[in-house]
Amino acid sequence: MILKKCKKCGAMVEIIEDCHCRNCGIQCCGEKMEKIASNNAEFSFEKHLPQVEICGNYIEVTVNHVMEDAHYIEWVALETKGTLGKKYFKAGDAVKAIFPYVKNSTIYSYCNKHGLFEVKVK
Repeated sequence: MILKKCKKCGAMVEIIEDCHCRNCGIQCCGEKMEKIASNNAEFSFEKHLPQVEICGNYIEVTVNHVMEDAHYIEWVALETKGTLGKKYFKAGDAVKAIFPYVKNSTIYSYCNKHGLFEVKVK
């Protein structure tokens, strides 16, 4: 998954195929958008990493995180070879999603304040 974000306005785009040209790139607010790197370690005292429980042919994904107006998990996603599925959340929601179990897939969570986090599904 490749995400880019505008440092000025906060707009975010998901890239299907990134540009390979030199001195080129997607722009917003007159500047190049920056690639968002994912984290795979706990950040601060809060929980950001998705928790994955395998339940037969499905996985249940939760994130133990505050869901306040100014600080919350915006979405969780499952990425496999050729597939990307997302579930979006808003303040006050419980962060829980059900996805098909796919060995060696990646689960992402995105915190509106602290960015992108990922875990691998075994």
